[in-house]
Amino acid sequence: MSTPDQPDSGDVRAYLLDLQDRICDALAAEDGGAGFREDAWERPEGGGGRSRILEGGEVFEKGGINFSHVYGKALPPSASANRPELAGRGFQAMGVSLVMHPRNPYVPTSHMNVRFFIAEKDGEAPVWWFGGGFDLTPYYGNDEDVIHWHRTARDACAGFEDGDDALYRRCKDWCDRYFYLRHRDEPRGVGGLFFDDLNDWGFERSFAFMRSVAEHYLPGYRPIVARRKQVPYTSRERDFQRYRRGRYVEFNLVYDRGTLFGLQSGGRTESILMSLPPEVTWRYDWAPEPGTPEHILYERYLVPRDWLDPSAC
Repeated sequence: MSTPDQPDSGDVRAYLLDLQDRICDALAAEDGGAGFREDAWERPEGGGGRSRILEGGEVFEKGGINFSHVYGKALPPSASANRPELAGRGFQAMGVSLVMHPRNPYVPTSHMNVRFFIAEKDGEAPVWWFGGGFDLTPYYGNDEDVIHWHRTARDACAGFEDGDDALYRRCKDWCDRYFYLRHRDEPRGVGGLFFDDLNDWGFERSFAFMRSVAEHYLPGYRPIVARRKQVPYTSRERDFQRYRRGRYVEFNLVYDRGTLFGLQSGGRTESILMSLPPEVTWRYDWAPEPGTPEHILYERYLVPRDWLDPSAC
């Protein structure tokens, strides 16, 4: 058994493997199609993982839920850039990361990631932390969906700190800042939660918070999918969905820490890039016409907003 100051990577690994199983089962049931196929892999430098991929589903055009547990003798630059004292330490990194790309443009894309890092060196105390979060990327905004998503995010943070919603608001603001395309000057979506470098609560409480975030993903996302997956749509909405997916690609390849860590640490490229959507388009200098549903997405939803304050909505 671990104590608050003694991290147990075995406990974390067991939880993450079970988490991947349960989320795959739930989303496969929501899709109603062929389900996920598994692709187990090994990393030559140490470790490996199992990728679960759904393609051509009834609801999800593409989805990936990846478990990885990799280790090595030195952290890659993406992990040690802000902590030079970790350079040269051996490390373990494990996590579950998922992205679900729906077929229907009225169902948002969703992302969730939870992860654990531990860096060790003989004769010194290990340095460890948890990180993760979840966020929502709609193509056509819906207040009911976004408010539900953020209420669930608030519930994930309840009880971990004193004060009314303080932890939720801090993680929400962090999410808004993180999932932001600086070169486009726009958010990727409507946000959610993001946290990183969490260790100051001790191992058990920090691990519990990571689990709470992970356990609130399905209650946040699955009801939205169920409400929107049968909404009629036309080629216009699909065209806009493909255009907006381009922003997803840009963020993942330019800014995403998990993508950079995976590529720099010699991870399996197919698993790292499984989050990319199946069909994407780019247009030169395009903007939606004022008053259209596409324009409303930019004006109302792709701006930082307190979705739990009725006066701000």
